[in-house]
Amino acid sequence: MPRRRRPETREILPDPVYNSQLAEKFVNSMMWEGKKAVSQRIFYAAMDKIRERSNDDPLKLFKKAVKPLLEVKTRRVGGANYQVPVEVSQNRRTSLAIRWILLNARSRPEKSMPEKLANELNDASNLRGGAIKKKDDVHRMAEANKAFAHYRW
Repeated sequence: MPRRRRPETREILPDPVYNSQLAEKFVNSMMWEGKKAVSQRIFYAAMDKIRERSNDDPLKLFKKAVKPLLEVKTRRVGGANYQVPVEVSQNRRTSLAIRWILLNARSRPEKSMPEKLANELNDASNLRGGAIKKKDDVHRMAEANKAFAHYRW
């Protein structure tokens, strides 16, 4: 972490199909070993599957999937560690949501990755699935530790 100033955020160019920065961020996060074409193929196949099933815009469903509002951070005060609830910034909110969706999509039992991703996004938009469970666990932990909110700085 730099001592002098915050690094400037890099501008991500929107993806070619949906013209969305969020979709491009998701594709970049899903990518392994620099294979962006494979990642794009998986993402667009999953979006096509969602479009076939729900007959509406898959990007709208993708945007409303998961966004955590609170999380806990550990603070050491006087020899004791406290789990302090803090609000999540917009960038971190997006990156956490993408990470949770990908983690839970990869661990699903379906055969192909586009099928796994489509089902996880569908479950997340219907408030089910592993990513929603993770978000609820984080919110529950923050709610339980609300008494330590005064240690936030």
